[in-house]
Amino acid sequence: MAAAEPKAAGAGSGLGPRVVVGLFLAVIAIADIWVGGPAFSLMIAAGVILILWEWCAMHRIAQGWRIGGGLALAAVALLADRNQPQLALVLLLSSAILFLALSLLAKAAARRWISTGLLYAGLPAIALIWLRGQPDGFALVMWTMGLVWATDIFAYFAGRAIGGPKIWPAVSPNKTWAGLIGGMTGAALFSLGFAVWRNWPQGALAMLLLGAALAVVAQAGDFFESWLKRRAGVKDSGRLFPGHGGIMDRVDGLVPVACLVALWAATRTPVEWVSAGWEALA
Repeated sequence: MAAAEPKAAGAGSGLGPRVVVGLFLAVIAIADIWVGGPAFSLMIAAGVILILWEWCAMHRIAQGWRIGGGLALAAVALLADRNQPQLALVLLLSSAILFLALSLLAKAAARRWISTGLLYAGLPAIALIWLRGQPDGFALVMWTMGLVWATDIFAYFAGRAIGGPKIWPAVSPNKTWAGLIGGMTGAALFSLGFAVWRNWPQGALAMLLLGAALAVVAQAGDFFESWLKRRAGVKDSGRLFPGHGGIMDRVDGLVPVACLVALWAATRTPVEWVSAGWEALA
């Protein structure tokens, strides 16, 4: 995701290409979410396989291991598409354990990272495919992605406009507290506006708090990916998208947010959860 950036000379020089590519990707994603079904699952499967490929490239893991991991993710996505999320989770965890065991037997320390990469790519795949299959699946997935997009956009412009103290310059030197607050504000407003548009019955305060909290989660995912890139000594996770880097650079915030939204929705339906836990706050 784009970092919240302080004001600097020429900071917006690459904004044009980023906007064009970002809008193009958003249109494709929204259309695929609307279609749903196998088309959506195929998009998610392709995306997470590319995530794993970039993950392995950063950790210098051989191509054969990447292909094996990609096949495992394809099988996980297929099970999730067939409405078997529990089996998909079992297969994902089993694959991660198997790859860890093989890396230990091969005495290849770097290859152990593929197990973590499988979980990093596979868990949001199961979450998003499962969410889309719910009765209000289109809205749930759009709300999830929209929260991350709102966080990204508002954090970027608030950080550039306000600047100020940085959060963790050793890991991500451009992210500021002003950008984080801006991202939280944008996500909270989007969350409330989306709930009103969809006529969801939960209270306004509940939706504002959910949006702000998930914005923090999205930024945490951004920091994690920044830490991975610094550890690997690379600027971007890949070169797939002009001006945007790799696919991991685009979905770093979505990975943890999708998992948490799916966990929440799996515990109870959103309407039931809000009615039981947040009605007093509305």
